[in-house]
Amino acid sequence: MVAAGGNRRFEVVRDPLWNNIRLDADALGILDSEPFQRLRYVRQLGHAFLVYPGATHSRFEHALGTYHLARRALGLLDERSELHGITDADKTVVRLGALLHDIGHYPFSHALEEAGLPSHEALAREHFCHPELNAALAATGVPRLADELAKLIDGTSVNPLRGLISGSLDLDKIEYLTRDARMCGVPYGTVDVDRLLHSLTMVEHNGRQVVGVHEKGVSALESLLFAKYQMYRNVYWHHGVRSATAMFKRVVRDAMARGQLDPSWVAGSTDETLMEALRRVGDATLAGRLRRRRLYKRGLDLPANALPMGAGEWIANDPDLVESVENRLAEELGLPPGSMLLDFPAKPEMLAVDLPLLTNAGRIETLSTDGVREHFGLQHVAEELHTAARCLRVFVAEPVTVSRDAVVRLVGHSAEEIVERLAGGKSLLEP
Repeated sequence: MVAAGGNRRFEVVRDPLWNNIRLDADALGILDSEPFQRLRYVRQLGHAFLVYPGATHSRFEHALGTYHLARRALGLLDERSELHGITDADKTVVRLGALLHDIGHYPFSHALEEAGLPSHEALAREHFCHPELNAALAATGVPRLADELAKLIDGTSVNPLRGLISGSLDLDKIEYLTRDARMCGVPYGTVDVDRLLHSLTMVEHNGRQVVGVHEKGVSALESLLFAKYQMYRNVYWHHGVRSATAMFKRVVRDAMARGQLDPSWVAGSTDETLMEALRRVGDATLAGRLRRRRLYKRGLDLPANALPMGAGEWIANDPDLVESVENRLAEELGLPPGSMLLDFPAKPEMLAVDLPLLTNAGRIETLSTDGVREHFGLQHVAEELHTAARCLRVFVAEPVTVSRDAVVRLVGHSAEEIVERLAGGKSLLEP
């Protein structure tokens, strides 16, 4: 398809969420590259489709949607003459950054980052070196585009528009919450997208021009954050999803530990190529159970607010220690290694906000956990909502009695104390 002017090529694709998405010439070059096409085969929500059958949408679709929202946001800011002084190169970096923000993503969502692999943001630079993607970026004519995109993705960019890609109200959040809720068939992720986009504004903050939000959009922002909490509680951290995630992490870690999978190959694979490799070289029983949805069951399920303050944080932060604890627990209960898994997901920044606020009176204030509380009631309960969404779970391959008191006592120990017990051969279940 060719634009009316006759020079600039573009195409329009149909999307079930945003209807028509226009892709400009520079975006089309990126779209056709091998690294971007890989995202067609990486599910957005990992193993959530085992619980919500419609959750088979991909990172590819999400990237297109984020690009669409970036074009809309830039268009609205431009209509209000708020992009004065911002270069065309900066606008291009943000627009294409929206398209490429997940280019380094692993198969099956964030599971492998939880398993101890580097963040997907850190892998973006490697993908930008791919000949096809590198050529597409060079064709845009924007100097040092790959480097600027990498900085935008990892949050170190000084681009005045970076808040659209990396921030409290970035377009990624708006897109994935809306799309995930639609594809899962749940009402929890409803977001007032139009209100949020129209509330975005450019402000002078700490001597720099940055993206902020107008006071009229605060209620919509609170709604987005509450939708995020609801999606974590009901979808992302659903017990079935977390069981599959724990099983997947374990089988991948075991295969890498045996030297059967190269982490760099894993990073560039797709959902199906990785699962096929795991069925060949990994724990065939565990991989087969995942394939047939014979998920581990809950031997214990404890809400975070039933645990001592700060208990069990090492489970989310130290995958090597978690595996050692799982093996010792299985041994103490007479079970094979890998048949008992621990899960205690954490997202402390779930409701975090740090955003310039343009008040109705024209003042610039900081919207954050500690600032402008009169404007932002949700932050009063942010920590409580994060706690309410979390559960400590012990997943088991076969029915087995797991002592609640023993597990609560175990997770009450610090990581250092547990390492000492493991090294000294002491029981993890006994006082």
